[in-house]
Parts: sequence; C-alpha cells; structure tokens
Amino acid sequence: MPKKEQTLDFQELFSAIDELEREYKIEKDYVYSVLESALLTAYKQVKGIKDKNLSNVKVSIDPEKGSVKIYEYRKVVENVKDRKNEISLEDAQKIDKRYKIGDIVAIEIPISQFSRKAAMTVRQTVIGKIREKKRSIIFEDYSSKIDNIVTGIIQRIDKKNVIVEIEGGKVEAILPMEEQIPGEEYKPGTLMKFYLVDVKIPPKEKEPIVYLSRTHPNLIKRLMENEVPEIQEGIIEIKAIAREAGSRSKVAVYSNSLKVDPVGACIGEKGIRIQNVLKHLNGEKIDIVKWSSDIGEFIKNALSPAEVVHIDLNLIEKKAFVLVPNSQLSLAIGKGGQNARLAAKLTGWKIDIKGKD
Repeated sequence: MPKKEQTLDFQELFSAIDELEREYKIEKDYVYSVLESALLTAYKQVKGIKDKNLSNVKVSIDPEKGSVKIYEYRKVVENVKDRKNEISLEDAQKIDKRYKIGDIVAIEIPISQFSRKAAMTVRQTVIGKIREKKRSIIFEDYSSKIDNIVTGIIQRIDKKNVIVEIEGGKVEAILPMEEQIPGEEYKPGTLMKFYLVDVKIPPKEKEPIVYLSRTHPNLIKRLMENEVPEIQEGIIEIKAIAREAGSRSKVAVYSNSLKVDPVGACIGEKGIRIQNVLKHLNGEKIDIVKWSSDIGEFIKNALSPAEVVHIDLNLIEKKAFVLVPNSQLSLAIGKGGQNARLAAKLTGWKIDIKGKD
C-alpha cells in the first residue's frame, strides 16, 4: 500500500494560530514569519538550492482566504542568462501575452508539489518554533508571578507530588511533597490558593515547570495583603512571619499611622478579615501581634496570649530571660513548646521562659 503523502493544511494552521493568540498571546505576525521562513527552506530543499539569497522568491500569506502561496519573480528579457532570475519574452507571453521586455513575472510554485520530506520540514519547523515561543511566553509570564498567589485546581498525585492546574488549564504546576502542609488532603477537583515559588525550564525542550507551595510564610503575607487594604496602601507593614504550616503562625505587624491599630485592622470587624485568610489555610491558627523597635516589648507581644511579668535581655547573645505567672507558664511555652518556638523565630531571639509565683 503506498504511503499517504504529507500535506499542509493551512486552514487548520490558521485556526491554530488564532487559538495560540487567544490562549498564549503569541502574535500572529510571529507565526506568519516562522511559516514564511519554513516554506522558503522547503522551497530550497525542493529546488536543490544552496544559495542563501532568495531575493526573487516571496511567500504570500492570506489568513482570511486561508491560502499560502510561493512565487518566483523573474525579469522578462530577450536572451536568458540567469534562469533563476530571468524569463524569456516567449515564455512570459505564454503566461500572459501582455508581458514585454523589462516586466517582472510572478510564477506560482504549487506547494502541493512539495515532496513529503519538504512538507514535513515545514510542519516540524513551524511546530518547533511555536513550542519554543510558547515555552518562552509561559516562562516569562510565570516568572513575573513568582512571590505571588495563584489559584489552582488539584488534578492528581504523581509520585508524592501534587499536580495542579493553574490559570484555567494553561499550565500544570507542581506542589512538591516538601511544600505540602502535613495532613492536608489534596483531592482532585479541589480549588486552592498557592504561593508561586519558582519557574524552571527543564532540559530536552519540555514545558516550563511551575513550582508551588502551601507552606511558605509568604502565602500568609499575600493572603493578608489581599484582605487588608491598609497593607496594600502601605499604612500597615508586615514585619515578620513565623510559621508552622497547618498548625499555627505568628505575624508581626506595624502601623505607620498613629490613627490605625495594626492588630485590629488585620483582624477586622468581628474578625472578618482574618477569617477570610484562615479559610484558605485549612484550620491553621494565626496570632497577629504588634511589632516594636523595642525588642523587649516585641518579645512580650510575640509571646501572647501569655502575659509577661518581667524580661531581661542579653544583647550580646540575643537571648531573652522571661518571667511569666506560674498559671500562664504552659500558655507561654505552648503545646510542644510551639508558642515559645514561634516567638523566638518571629523575633530572631532565643527565649528562656520561667514561671514566677
């Protein structure tokens, strides 16, 4: 059975170009220039031309009609000396009797007559260049979104990594095991917020890989920015975040205005703002504490909800010796030492807590 000839379906190509422009913002002119270059390469292959100069050959692309044509342009002469660029008057008048010496004749080269190999060259070149452009656009687009939040839908689990569809299916991103919240379920079809950590282009011309996180402290920071207008406006600053993802976090905030209480503004009326943050964190608790340039005051605030009775600071070792009422010692330390551990991480100081009668 003879092999089916490889043909070029330009109507299909133009439809694909329209879709690429809509989905990935790949400009049509770029694809047309790629197609033109690929066709000229195939033309040289068919004609056995090694010369890089093809000034007498042009590609005509008409997306509206869905047509692509190649023309050779030759000058009408009395005696042909350069067959590539010239045509005799006799041959020119076989095409159109009105041609005269000095005219330029456009001779269409039927693309349908391209060999199977040449047709494949065109297809592979165009597809390859489009993929390359698509990779570049995806990489640039998502590189600009690093350190921001994206919304995604859980697709599947692959070797302990969670595969997430983001931006309406344009890209599949990876939530690595080490960026997953312990105990959090990732059921296919679940809509979640993620922190975009990085974008990398793997070898062998594959699609860029977008890496996500559910454990990064900046996930909380970006969620709070979305919910608290005063943060967006620069009135309130998030000075530090200490996080044990899935369990508890502490966030230190500061107000640049004496009229605005940073803690109250972040919590919101009836707790609405902080609740809007927490709903994306699967039960994680957040303590909002007031930041202070006075490290002693900051450490006291960081140990909330426990009440600090006295504090001594070792400035050389960055170590704080804290006294709390015996009745609040377990509260200050926290379950498994979590409250003290988070306070130390938030302030950057070692904290030694003792009870006082």
